[in-house]
Amino acid sequence: MYLLGEQPAYADRLISRLQGIPGQLLQGLEPSGPTLQLQRSTDLGAGLPAQQLFLIESGLLHAAVDERPLFYLQEGDLIGLRQDTDLPTCRYFNDEPLSLIPYSRAAALEHIAADRERQELFIRYLVGHTALLSDAVARIKQPDIRPATGFQHFAAGEELIHQGDEADHVFIIIEGHAEAMVDGQKVGDVQKDEIFGAMAVFTREKRSATVVASEPCTVMVIPKDQFLCLMQSNPRIAHSLIESMARRIDLLNKEITQQRLATAV
Repeated sequence: MYLLGEQPAYADRLISRLQGIPGQLLQGLEPSGPTLQLQRSTDLGAGLPAQQLFLIESGLLHAAVDERPLFYLQEGDLIGLRQDTDLPTCRYFNDEPLSLIPYSRAAALEHIAADRERQELFIRYLVGHTALLSDAVARIKQPDIRPATGFQHFAAGEELIHQGDEADHVFIIIEGHAEAMVDGQKVGDVQKDEIFGAMAVFTREKRSATVVASEPCTVMVIPKDQFLCLMQSNPRIAHSLIESMARRIDLLNKEITQQRLATAV
């Protein structure tokens, strides 16, 4: 998905990474029919079968929301996720030939839910597109103010979140690396593409750790309400994320125990 108009370099890099995710999500799943070869259309959605997802094999697809051109999709993008929602109408149209690979929507979602890595990729895909749209809105409305949503940039040594603060957002590092600190002691690393800050959002408690950029970072920022809404609409994905966080907490506990034992010796 590419938004119309000029985009910052960090958004371009994220878009490039998101572009390859749908193919990974559908790997191993058989298409529900032959590839569709479509000519020019002013309303593509009206002619496509319901309850299907489509992977764009080739061509360019434009999208207008409330009749306003907003973004376009190209090879590797996925369409059909907006079904059965109360979102504003999105009209797809194409000016050139388009090839679409069809998949059963129900089978695709079951395929994703059956594998933990695919579940986490799906979270990254949905959250990534949400952040891209939020960032675009923030840049249009507040061009001179660092937005509270979308993307933020941090210099080395700068705090991304602070222990004891309210948990209003969830974060993903797009570029860079950070360290998690509890009471001034390092308890772990936060790698690129890792979701952090979600535990306090789920528990409604204050931040349990401070996260500090160990090198310059670009961070995707998702408001709490948007993140919880996303998780509520995808309970299996939420379960996978909670399992992932539980594994991370277990690893951190083991690391802290080892550090204490080493100090005692």
